[in-house]
Amino acid sequence: MLSDVDEVCSKLRILLEKAVKNNLAEGILLSGGLDTSILAVIASKFISLKAITVAFQNAPAPDVEYAVLMASKLGLKHIIHVFNEDELYDGIPMVVKTMKSFDPMEIRNSVTIYVGLKAAKENGVSTIMTGDGSDEILAGYSFLFGLEGEKLDLELKKMWNVMAFSSILLAKALEIEAKLPYLDPAFKDFAMKLDSQYKIQTENGRTYGKWILHKAFEKILPREIAWRVKTPIEYGSGTTTLPNLFNRKISDTEFDEKRRRYLAEDRVTIRDKEQLFYYEVYRSLIGVPHPTNMEGKICPQCNSNIPENATYCQTCGAYPL
Repeated sequence: MLSDVDEVCSKLRILLEKAVKNNLAEGILLSGGLDTSILAVIASKFISLKAITVAFQNAPAPDVEYAVLMASKLGLKHIIHVFNEDELYDGIPMVVKTMKSFDPMEIRNSVTIYVGLKAAKENGVSTIMTGDGSDEILAGYSFLFGLEGEKLDLELKKMWNVMAFSSILLAKALEIEAKLPYLDPAFKDFAMKLDSQYKIQTENGRTYGKWILHKAFEKILPREIAWRVKTPIEYGSGTTTLPNLFNRKISDTEFDEKRRRYLAEDRVTIRDKEQLFYYEVYRSLIGVPHPTNMEGKICPQCNSNIPENATYCQTCGAYPL
């Protein structure tokens, strides 16, 4: 099955170049990871690209080092936007309102994207590319690595049915446009139909998702980027420190009192202090979550409706369901 790797790599590169040309933008959210680095390499052949990288102040943000390497190699105009707690707190209400969520993982990641999109707009960018979609269609997530064949295909199809990307909604809220080349119809169709053996493979003793994407661009990208291990947004940007920030901001006494009150009054289960902060923003802007369809599937932790085949709640992040 893997004997025709070169042919598949060639086809992938051709389709992805077409996808990028169909979705050219003035800017790119550049993390220095595989997905955005590939887009930057291709797009920079056709347009003078502004790259935006964001990092949370006083937190480890490894994306910056890799993004600087990539931007320097391509000669891009590179904006490194370091945001502080004030900018974080300013952005959270817009993110919560736009995403209609108080799921800590969703908000933590989306606020980083929002800050990056806002920085892009402030630097004159009205259209911006993101690397969204690659992990979903090419099995980039580590929780898929133990699956093979039909089991992997089944999990991917479940993901494809519910995948959604905050960059589209947040860009719209900022009155700019996000472009997602990996979801260009022809490339998306090709990637989805690829045999799962091309998606998850071992290379140099390490398991990689999106293996064929790594392989297709290993001679085009710097090696440290071509085979960079996937780094979630929260780790790459430094927002993985947010739980500690909210643990300091909210006392144990306040947390216990409010957790009991919201469970009794709103029938909402609050799991930690970070979620409490987001829930109070959600409650003030959107209201107490409730089902709109009493016959449908309902989240046991926040009473929101969820799709019948969903394994987690997009509103509160409850998992597994």
